[in-house]
This record gives sequence, C-alpha cells and structure tokens, in this order.
Amino acid sequence: MKLLLTSNGFYTDAIKKQFLKLLNSATNELDVAIITTASPQKENNRFAQKAKEDFKEMGFHKIDFIDVEFDNPESLKHKDVIYINGGNPFNLLFYTKRNGADTILQQLITKNVVIVGVSAGAVLLGPNIKVVHFFTPQMDALKTKDFSALGLTDKLVFPHYDREDLFQDSSSKTIEARLKEFESLEKCNITRLKDDEYILIEK
Repeated sequence: MKLLLTSNGFYTDAIKKQFLKLLNSATNELDVAIITTASPQKENNRFAQKAKEDFKEMGFHKIDFIDVEFDNPESLKHKDVIYINGGNPFNLLFYTKRNGADTILQQLITKNVVIVGVSAGAVLLGPNIKVVHFFTPQMDALKTKDFSALGLTDKLVFPHYDREDLFQDSSSKTIEARLKEFESLEKCNITRLKDDEYILIEK
C-alpha cells in the first residue's frame, strides 16, 4: 500500500520528493492517471492542469486524464500512479462508486500502485466523508445518503486545515472549534492537514 494524502497535490518540493521515493521505476517508464471527476471543469480544472505539468517536470511521459463519470474505470488497472484531483467530494464519491472505480482502486492498492489523494481525493480514500457534509452540506446537490468512502486508510482527513477563508461559518466558529464539535458528535479523530503538509501511508 502506497498512499500519499495532500491538500494541494505537489504543493512543495518536500511533497514531490516524498512522492518520488515511493516509485520503483524511472518516471519515464510509468503510466499516470489523473482522475478529474471531482471538478466540474474536469481536465480543464487548473489544479488538474498543474498536476500534469508537475508530472512532466518530474520526467513522466505517459499522463492521462480519466473521468470516472464518463470513462471506463477499467483503464485504471494499467496505471502505475493514480492521482485523484480535488473538487466536490460528494460527486467524486458518487461516480467512483457508481462505475465500480471504487472496487478497482481497492484492488490496485495491493499491486504496488501509488495513489495520491488531493483534497476531496484524500477524503475519498478514508472511511467516510461525513466531515465534509458537516462543514459544507451545501455542496451535496446529490443528497448523499451513504457517506461511506473507499476505506483504503482509517484516517479521516480534513484538508486545508489552515484555510479559514475556505470554510466561513455563520457563527464565526474557527475550523478547529467545529472539528472538535464533529469529533465529539461522531466519536472519532480527525487528521488535520494544512496546505503544505502531507500524510504518507505505506504498508
């Protein structure tokens, strides 16, 4: 198992270095998929485009955008690196489950594939996305009933922990105060992830 959980992808040189350490082959020999499903702009999302540029700078030649809402997720089986871009976690969860990409990702984790989860993508890899609903229920246009996610890690991640501007609250509570409230309600522990931080999970 090789998971790299981030808020902003290859945001710092330290994150890039950590990612490159996970690889068993030269970058020009490896096949990359960038999953774009979470963003309404799909592959035109600026963060998806930046990820592609980052991969190119690291020496990757084979980089495909894959949208599991429309593309056959079977193509993921032939990839060495899967980068799950951010956006709307509810849409990402729905289409990942609907098209069977969840099962494929759960299988790939045992086959030395490196999976990078970015923002919504990092939350997707954990047990559930309830914390997203707690903070931003307005994003859930799909009226999600089942918040269970892929469960590739038991870590419940809250990305962008240092970005109060992204999570404005009508009662002016801080992110930390709301996270403590959520942890108390759900009897769980949330892993706080700042924009320049990463979590490495290797087994």
